[in-house]
Amino acid sequence: MLRVAAAAMLVLFAPACSRHDAGEGAAKRVAVTIAGPKGAHVFQVEVAATAAEQARGLMFRTDIPRDGGMLFAPYPPEGGPPARASFWMKDTPSPLDILFIRADHIVARIAENTIPFSETPIPSGEPIAAVLEINGGRAAELGIGEGDKVTWGR
Repeated sequence: MLRVAAAAMLVLFAPACSRHDAGEGAAKRVAVTIAGPKGAHVFQVEVAATAAEQARGLMFRTDIPRDGGMLFAPYPPEGGPPARASFWMKDTPSPLDILFIRADHIVARIAENTIPFSETPIPSGEPIAAVLEINGGRAAELGIGEGDKVTWGR
């Protein structure tokens, strides 16, 4: 029971970020398109699909490309129905925009310009099926908002 609780805490408080060691191998990348009233924009992001990848996230990273980031999908990583999520910025030196995405691929909430190294939980506010992290300020710069459609390859 204690292991299950510990694993649940790991997933619920998946860091918003991760060490990118050369020895870990190349991360899978995927094109993510966000489309809304102000147009569409494509990001080339790393994919965090497993619990371990999602726990690492973008921690310690300062080299996030301008149109890069990380897609946490599926969320939760073990599958199942959408779930509430809570991220944090512990060990994350770069501000991020965190986009919480519903099962219908609509942006439910955007936490903009999150505070580096903060341990304050950043909640999704509702059950979500994926999370996209991009450089802090990019959502506002590109006119990305709640209600926009998000698509990505498999």
